[in-house]
Amino acid sequence: MNEKDKEGLAANEQAAEEAKLHAKAEGDKTSIGLTENVGGLLCYIFIIGLIFLFMEKENRFIRFHALQSVFTAVAIFLISIILGFIPIFGVIASLVLSPLAFALMIFMMYQAYQGNYFKLPFIGNLVESQLEKP
Repeated sequence: MNEKDKEGLAANEQAAEEAKLHAKAEGDKTSIGLTENVGGLLCYIFIIGLIFLFMEKENRFIRFHALQSVFTAVAIFLISIILGFIPIFGVIASLVLSPLAFALMIFMMYQAYQGNYFKLPFIGNLVESQLEKP
Protein backbone atom coordinates (compact mmCIF):
# COMPACT_ATOMS: atom_id res chain seq x y z
CA MET A 1 0.00 0.00 0.00
CA ASN A 2 1.53 3.28 -1.03
CA GLU A 3 1.37 6.60 0.81
CA LYS A 4 -1.47 7.95 -1.34
CA ASP A 5 -3.69 4.92 -0.57
CA LYS A 6 -3.02 5.29 3.15
CA GLU A 7 -4.02 8.96 3.05
CA GLY A 8 -7.24 8.11 1.19
CA LEU A 9 -8.07 5.38 3.69
CA ALA A 10 -7.45 7.73 6.62
CA ALA A 11 -9.67 10.40 5.03
CA ASN A 12 -12.46 7.83 4.53
CA GLU A 13 -12.21 6.68 8.14
CA GLN A 14 -12.29 10.27 9.37
CA ALA A 15 -15.36 11.04 7.23
CA ALA A 16 -17.12 7.94 8.56
CA GLU A 17 -16.32 8.95 12.15
CA GLU A 18 -17.66 12.47 11.56
CA ALA A 19 -20.85 11.02 10.07
CA LYS A 20 -21.33 8.83 13.16
CA LEU A 21 -20.87 11.82 15.47
CA HIS A 22 -23.33 13.89 13.45
CA ALA A 23 -25.89 11.07 13.47
CA LYS A 24 -25.51 10.67 17.23
CA ALA A 25 -25.88 14.41 17.79
CA GLU A 26 -28.93 14.49 15.53
CA GLY A 27 -30.52 11.47 17.29
CA ASP A 28 -33.67 9.69 16.29
CA LYS A 29 -36.53 12.06 15.66
CA THR A 30 -39.84 11.33 17.32
CA SER A 31 -43.38 11.93 16.12
CA ILE A 32 -43.45 15.11 18.22
CA GLY A 33 -40.41 16.46 16.36
CA LEU A 34 -37.80 16.25 19.11
CA THR A 35 -34.76 14.06 19.39
CA GLU A 36 -35.11 11.11 21.76
CA ASN A 37 -32.76 12.42 24.42
CA VAL A 38 -34.36 15.88 24.62
CA GLY A 39 -37.84 14.37 24.66
CA GLY A 40 -36.81 11.95 27.41
CA LEU A 41 -35.38 14.81 29.46
CA LEU A 42 -38.54 16.88 29.09
CA CYS A 43 -40.69 13.94 30.20
CA TYR A 44 -39.52 14.45 33.78
CA ILE A 45 -41.32 17.78 33.92
CA PHE A 46 -44.66 16.38 35.12
CA ILE A 47 -47.12 18.16 32.82
CA ILE A 48 -44.93 17.68 29.76
CA GLY A 49 -44.55 13.99 30.67
CA LEU A 50 -48.34 13.64 30.66
CA ILE A 51 -48.58 15.40 27.30
CA PHE A 52 -45.86 13.22 25.77
CA LEU A 53 -47.52 10.09 27.16
CA PHE A 54 -50.67 10.84 25.18
CA MET A 55 -49.04 12.36 22.08
CA GLU A 56 -46.13 9.97 21.44
CA LYS A 57 -47.39 6.67 20.10
CA GLU A 58 -44.34 5.28 18.28
CA ASN A 59 -41.15 6.01 20.18
CA ARG A 60 -40.61 3.53 23.02
CA PHE A 61 -37.85 5.61 24.65
CA ILE A 62 -40.11 8.65 25.06
CA ARG A 63 -43.05 6.54 26.20
CA PHE A 64 -40.87 4.75 28.77
CA HIS A 65 -39.60 7.97 30.31
CA ALA A 66 -43.00 9.69 30.19
CA LEU A 67 -44.70 6.77 31.93
CA GLN A 68 -41.92 6.42 34.50
CA SER A 69 -42.12 10.14 35.20
CA VAL A 70 -45.88 10.05 35.74
CA PHE A 71 -45.72 6.94 37.96
CA THR A 72 -42.91 8.49 40.02
CA ALA A 73 -44.75 11.80 40.46
CA VAL A 74 -47.94 10.00 41.54
CA ALA A 75 -45.96 7.85 44.02
CA ILE A 76 -44.27 10.93 45.50
CA PHE A 77 -47.63 12.70 45.74
CA LEU A 78 -49.24 9.75 47.54
CA ILE A 79 -46.30 9.43 49.93
CA SER A 80 -46.52 13.13 50.79
CA ILE A 81 -50.26 12.80 51.51
CA ILE A 82 -49.67 9.80 53.77
CA LEU A 83 -46.86 11.62 55.57
CA GLY A 84 -49.23 14.53 56.21
CA PHE A 85 -51.27 12.35 58.56
CA ILE A 86 -48.31 11.50 60.80
CA PRO A 87 -47.91 14.26 63.42
CA ILE A 88 -44.21 15.07 64.01
CA PHE A 89 -42.32 12.53 61.91
CA GLY A 90 -44.53 13.28 58.90
CA VAL A 91 -43.66 16.97 58.90
CA ILE A 92 -39.94 16.25 59.08
CA ALA A 93 -40.17 13.54 56.42
CA SER A 94 -42.16 15.87 54.15
CA LEU A 95 -39.43 18.49 54.45
CA VAL A 96 -36.85 15.89 53.39
CA LEU A 97 -39.03 14.36 50.66
CA SER A 98 -39.27 17.49 48.50
CA PRO A 99 -35.54 18.03 47.91
CA LEU A 100 -35.02 14.29 47.43
CA ALA A 101 -37.80 14.17 44.85
CA PHE A 102 -36.28 17.17 43.06
CA ALA A 103 -32.83 15.53 43.05
CA LEU A 104 -34.34 12.29 41.72
CA MET A 105 -36.03 14.12 38.85
CA ILE A 106 -32.80 15.95 37.96
CA PHE A 107 -30.92 12.62 38.00
CA MET A 108 -33.56 11.00 35.79
CA MET A 109 -33.41 13.96 33.38
CA TYR A 110 -29.66 13.45 33.12
CA GLN A 111 -30.06 9.72 32.50
CA ALA A 112 -32.69 10.30 29.80
CA TYR A 113 -30.54 12.95 28.12
CA GLN A 114 -27.65 10.48 28.02
CA GLY A 115 -29.95 8.04 26.19
CA ASN A 116 -30.20 5.52 29.03
CA TYR A 117 -33.21 3.41 29.90
CA PHE A 118 -32.58 3.90 33.63
CA LYS A 119 -35.24 1.95 35.50
CA LEU A 120 -36.21 2.90 39.02
CA PRO A 121 -36.43 -0.21 41.24
CA PHE A 122 -40.17 -0.85 41.50
CA ILE A 123 -41.60 1.71 39.13
CA GLY A 124 -39.29 0.80 36.23
CA ASN A 125 -40.52 -2.80 36.20
CA LEU A 126 -44.11 -1.60 36.36
CA VAL A 127 -43.49 0.72 33.40
CA GLU A 128 -41.87 -2.09 31.39
CA SER A 129 -44.90 -4.33 31.96
CA GLN A 130 -47.23 -1.50 30.86
CA LEU A 131 -45.26 -0.85 27.68
CA GLU A 132 -45.35 -4.52 26.69
CA LYS A 133 -49.16 -4.57 26.76
CA PRO A 134 -50.74 -4.03 23.33
